[in-house]
Amino acid sequence: MSKPGLRRRWRPSRKLIAAFFLGAAVAAIGLSGARAQTASSTDSPAKLPRYVSLKADRVLLRQGPGTEYPTAWVFRRTGLPVEVLEESEVWRKVRDAGGTVGWVQASLLSGRRTALVLPWEVKEGQTNTVSATLREDDRASARAVAQVEAGVLANIIGCENGWCRVSAGNYRGYIEQAKLWGTYPDEQIKP
Repeated sequence: MSKPGLRRRWRPSRKLIAAFFLGAAVAAIGLSGARAQTASSTDSPAKLPRYVSLKADRVLLRQGPGTEYPTAWVFRRTGLPVEVLEESEVWRKVRDAGGTVGWVQASLLSGRRTALVLPWEVKEGQTNTVSATLREDDRASARAVAQVEAGVLANIIGCENGWCRVSAGNYRGYIEQAKLWGTYPDEQIKP
């Protein structure tokens, strides 16, 4: 019996304590698994700057690293290469081929390497098309496989010695690295 005016202090049962700790452990495992999944599905943090590509066909470019910042631009091209300039938690400050800079969520970026062919040659109202030669081999004298127009998106397979092996549409071949935006001069990219 308790004395009048005194309350008995509540004490959790051992089963309740065990259930609490079990729940906390399961939640922690789930959270770390979610973090691991998120990390593997985004561009992996590495040296800065670096090139990555967009995972979605609609990516908001914000004026700052957070959803509270206004949208400055909307990218509408899956696979578009962007250059990561800075990192802030789950946000990446990026630049596109036209020089537009802003912040995107890291989960919308992929480590898959892509490039734009001669994007600096694409001009509004231009009537003649500029192109780069896709070659069978990594030599200027190699047989031409196709002419790739400026602004075409190519998947990078690998780069070395100033040439990149790419796929563009149904074609595969080699393009001079200097004609691509999405790779650094003389950058080595392993297939």
